[in-house]
Amino acid sequence: MKATALSTQDNSLINEDLAPVPQHKRSWGTWNYAALWISMSLCIPTYMLASSLIQGGMNWWQSILTIFLGNAIVLIPMVLNGHAGAKYGIPFPVLARASFGTRGANIPAMLRAIVACGWFGIQTWIGGASLYNIFRAWNPSLAEINTSTLFPQAVPFLCFFLFWLLNMFIVYLGTGSIRKLLVFKAFFLPAAALALLFWAISAAHGLGPILNQPSKFTDSTSFFAYFFPALTGMVGFWATLSLNIPDFTRYAKSQNAQVKGQIIGLAPSMTLFAFIGVVVTSATTIIYGNPEWDIVKLAGKFENKIMVSFAMIGIIISTLATNIAANIVSPANDFSNLAPNKINFKTGGYITGIIGVLIFPWKLIADPNGYIFTWLLAYSSLLGPIGGIMIADYFFIRKKILAANDLYKHNGAYSYSNGFNNKAIIALLLGILPNVPGFLLQLKLISAAVFPVWIAHLYNYAWFVGFLVSSAVYLLLMKDYKVEPPVTSEIVEHVSIN
Repeated sequence: MKATALSTQDNSLINEDLAPVPQHKRSWGTWNYAALWISMSLCIPTYMLASSLIQGGMNWWQSILTIFLGNAIVLIPMVLNGHAGAKYGIPFPVLARASFGTRGANIPAMLRAIVACGWFGIQTWIGGASLYNIFRAWNPSLAEINTSTLFPQAVPFLCFFLFWLLNMFIVYLGTGSIRKLLVFKAFFLPAAALALLFWAISAAHGLGPILNQPSKFTDSTSFFAYFFPALTGMVGFWATLSLNIPDFTRYAKSQNAQVKGQIIGLAPSMTLFAFIGVVVTSATTIIYGNPEWDIVKLAGKFENKIMVSFAMIGIIISTLATNIAANIVSPANDFSNLAPNKINFKTGGYITGIIGVLIFPWKLIADPNGYIFTWLLAYSSLLGPIGGIMIADYFFIRKKILAANDLYKHNGAYSYSNGFNNKAIIALLLGILPNVPGFLLQLKLISAAVFPVWIAHLYNYAWFVGFLVSSAVYLLLMKDYKVEPPVTSEIVEHVSIN
């Protein structure tokens, strides 16, 4: 290590991926962040997010409003957590050391990483299913994919495995190899989305019949019973990025750049792309008699074999680009934080890939209820508390001032008790606890009579409950904590590992 005051012992807390970004290398402006969000929003899970609300019973404007509100809400912690990244040039796992301790930060990093592994698995399954549908288009005797059992059939699973191997090969080559695919995605997905929109309007004989599709909810009670967990699911969709957004804002020219860029890019692009998903899914009710929320299955219904093949190839390439950019980079950093001198980006990427398979992604998106109520709500109950603790610590306990160099020291301001801030861990557990009964009930592991109804229903607000409980408990436990003014809040200008 050169030109730093960090001791040899601190090698366990730093490597090239976790080191702060020097000021002169922070070059991202407002439109870089807007473009980032437009790119990440234009993905297959966003389409499925919107289409699942239609299949769940909402009409078009109820679905769009729910998605817009969810993204407007999650934008708040997104911008707040992004502040430290832009100010100090540090990634999420390093920022978490301020509140959880230099060793305790591995807890939120691992929880966030596991969720990212789940998303990696889901995207990989989508890519594999698209590959299978190419074969099925040219060989109609192949059966539809069946995910009702523990494992899908052998051929779809083989396609999933082949697409998984392709992802791991990209990790081996390095993320630089994905740039051309990201450019392809930037052109293909908007064009494909518009083509799908025009097809839906044409096949359904105009936009009028599509937008006239009624809501399945006949009264406000049934609507709000679905709306609030759906809204929480919309917040949960980007709850992962709301934590690790410092991984991106560390490259910001200024706070103004990251704030404006995220406001311009997130909610509008999500809402626009979701509108296409809503319209197309509503149209499938008219065209096929039942709503089809899965875009891969929908594309497989087209009669023209060449059209099906091109659609699936486009989905495969776009999914590959999204998977590496959104679901490999961050968890690889999180795993690297466990042992920076042993786990580099590639190793972290391989770990992500293995866990992504073990999480059984084909079961997570087997139906809309599983996608929203089991997957999105479940992990939001884990990530909401972490966000609450980090924001409470940075803005209310430390007043946005960090002893930045101490984030890389075991014997510095954030060592707490042997590297663990027990108060943060207690606040985390107490924030997760209220959502456990509802989660167990959702998985049908307990009887509905075990807990009072109001306790079980807290799960419908999982992210909000966890965020508020953990932040309040953390502030209460830390009220007598004395923050020592740092000698300097400036981060070391450059760290290089020999």
